Amino acid sequence: MQFGMRFRRQDAADKVNDPFWHDIEGKPPGEVRRIQEERLRAQMAYLKANSTFYQEKFARSGVDFDDICAIEDLQKLPYTYKTEIRESLAEVPPFGKHRAAPMADIIQMQASSGTTGSPSYVALTEADAEMWHEMTARCFFANGVRPGDLVLHAFSLAKGFVGGIPVMQGLQYMGAIDVPVGADGGADRLLRACADTRPRCVVGAPNFVLYLAEKAPEVLGCKASELGVERVIVGGEPGGGIPSIRAKIEAAWGAKCTEMLGGTDMGVTYWAECDAQTGMHMVNMDYIITELLDRESGRIIPWEKGAKGEMVYTALGRQASPLVRFRSGDYIEVTATECPCGRTGPQIRCIGRTDDMLIVRGANVFPSAINSVIAEMVPETNGVMRIVADFEGHTTQRALKVIVERGPGRNPDDDGALKAKIEQRLRDALVFKADVDLVAPDTFEKPGAAKVAFVLRKYPELP
Repeated sequence: MQFGMRFRRQDAADKVNDPFWHDIEGKPPGEVRRIQEERLRAQMAYLKANSTFYQEKFARSGVDFDDICAIEDLQKLPYTYKTEIRESLAEVPPFGKHRAAPMADIIQMQASSGTTGSPSYVALTEADAEMWHEMTARCFFANGVRPGDLVLHAFSLAKGFVGGIPVMQGLQYMGAIDVPVGADGGADRLLRACADTRPRCVVGAPNFVLYLAEKAPEVLGCKASELGVERVIVGGEPGGGIPSIRAKIEAAWGAKCTEMLGGTDMGVTYWAECDAQTGMHMVNMDYIITELLDRESGRIIPWEKGAKGEMVYTALGRQASPLVRFRSGDYIEVTATECPCGRTGPQIRCIGRTDDMLIVRGANVFPSAINSVIAEMVPETNGVMRIVADFEGHTTQRALKVIVERGPGRNPDDDGALKAKIEQRLRDALVFKADVDLVAPDTFEKPGAAKVAFVLRKYPELP
């Protein structure tokens, strides 16, 4: 693909009725592998010539760039960890020792959300930026956005977050029109923009788009389902793949809900769910090689239905901030390897972040999994919970404290029975012992521009 910065891809309008945004999405696995390995060799040659960070890292491991020719050869290489990237950024600010393009070629920067520490600053050359636009367009197209659509932007537009300006750029590139209010513009303004512009699509975090729908009658005097939205596309936090939460979103908006997944280190979004709604496809195989790591054995495992592991990413064609065998921290399950839509990339659901995982009396517990169970118990609960991890690290031998909002209209006198029911449901579903406290509906702040933090490190002061 020849790069040259432009707002909109020249043939965007011609793709309205295409099955995919790019034909790589439907190519046979053998052809995909051939393309990936050709691009892998080119990326290794680029790093050999331009990356001091990887020259030193590979030398310490005794591996030569020229030895990496096939996907399996990646297993000869060490992983790249988030901590290394943070150290690199601190050593050579602002873009780190791993920057592999001249500063004169950098045209854009983005920042991670910083939820696990200081933000990571990512540099983009002109070619990198257009690659991001292309990757994003493929995802939104799979999610159901089409050239010409108006799309209400309900992710935050602030703080350099990739859900902000890069999402807007990706939508522009594919010929859609971004309605640029942003979650930081507030629910009232977003809803009024929705009523004024009547967008076909809404994009945002699952908890926040649900909150928007709940506010619609108060702000607009009508239900969100009366605003004409046909697609709600969610990402940025768990929820879109949880059946009960998806059902609530679809009922509230009267629209189909599809999910996407990405991250600042590799791009904006690179996994996207199609109309089948059975998991997110990898639609950017020519830009990213993804390995599936079994954390217990330390082995790379095949992409087979039911497989679970952490995703490890290697960038292809990346210039400014390239990463090799990057430990993403996203723990996923493979839901399918074939799909009626014709896309050949495996389908996944994200179970949670490995750095969020708690170990309760030896059982691995993801906060998103607890949230899923509580959401399934609506209307007995309000679908809202917080975990109190008031212990050092991620491991406890005690029962895990979980605060749950009871359902609207429920009598607090019945809390004893509901507490026992929730604790039993959590034990049956997730094999850990919980100590549940029930609180009034709407105890916790409604979702806003920031991601919902399920885990608290101390017991909150409650009204």
